[in-house]
Amino acid sequence: MRIGLISPPFIEVPPKRYGGTELFLANLAGELHRRGHHVVLYANGESHVPCGLKWKYPTSDWPVDPVREVFKNADQASWAMHDAAQGFDVLHLNDVSCAPFTRFVDKPAVMTIHHTHQALFSEQYLRYPDILYVAIAGWAARRERMPRIEVVHHGIPLESYRFSKEKDDYVAYLGRIAPVKGTHLAIEAAKRAGVRLKLAGDIQPQYRDYFEREVKPRIDGKQVEYLGEADMPMKNEMLSRARAFLFPIQWEEPFGLVMIEALACGTQVLAFTGGAVDEVVKSGENGFICKDVAEMAARIADKPIAPEACRAYVERHFSVARMTDRYLEVYQRAIEERGRRHG
Repeated sequence: MRIGLISPPFIEVPPKRYGGTELFLANLAGELHRRGHHVVLYANGESHVPCGLKWKYPTSDWPVDPVREVFKNADQASWAMHDAAQGFDVLHLNDVSCAPFTRFVDKPAVMTIHHTHQALFSEQYLRYPDILYVAIAGWAARRERMPRIEVVHHGIPLESYRFSKEKDDYVAYLGRIAPVKGTHLAIEAAKRAGVRLKLAGDIQPQYRDYFEREVKPRIDGKQVEYLGEADMPMKNEMLSRARAFLFPIQWEEPFGLVMIEALACGTQVLAFTGGAVDEVVKSGENGFICKDVAEMAARIADKPIAPEACRAYVERHFSVARMTDRYLEVYQRAIEERGRRHG
């Protein structure tokens, strides 16, 4: 199959540090290419993928100014859609900015919705019913009103993640330093449990005040240690040796790739409910969904879930092979449905 994957232009694929959508695209592109499909990724020039790569912007640009983001995204989307109008069986879009340009391209289009539910975006999606939409979790699909929407959970290549049976006496937090991610609550849970916390993640400009007010004063370099942004080697080292990964979210999490990354390293996930958490974390099997900080602290102190069980859960439910199988089914459906409409 000939597949055009279109990414936003801001973060390289795969991401050196932050970038959930870009990590997803790297995993999918790599597996599709490995299976012999003809794949071209439209991203930025700092990307490194085994398949074909085309770019309009040579370098990454993150974090980006919100106003410039709108114009740069539209510029990338229009260029990529025009270039991809020939030579592909299906186009796989990954940003709402691509939707309007589908009216000018005579190709079946699939769009993955990577963000949490937003009414303005949903209104835009409804304007383009010929697109076959994909939600990355069941909760998100149930929020949308498009007549054609599939659910495909993310998957990861397990061989990229270091598994460890041996754990050190610390817990880990990895993700954006932001109120919706509950960074301050992870610190509170670790302190209540009396264990060290290793904290890693990017601090975006809009959350700098939150970091300075709620997080930085609690970082002492001993019980609470901030490691900066995590690249893949740091991520593997940090997650594989932790006794638990803390995910005390305060919003509807679109998916939470880092949860399955932690599980792949053999580390249980202790999370608050919200969004896709209930689709990833199964209490007693690969971690626990906690009702508050007190319960999270108590779970930290308990004997953790066996590392082998955490890794096996990802193998069964969130492998890159399983995800790719589902996307190939979605691509085929999009091709067949467009053929019937225009046959």
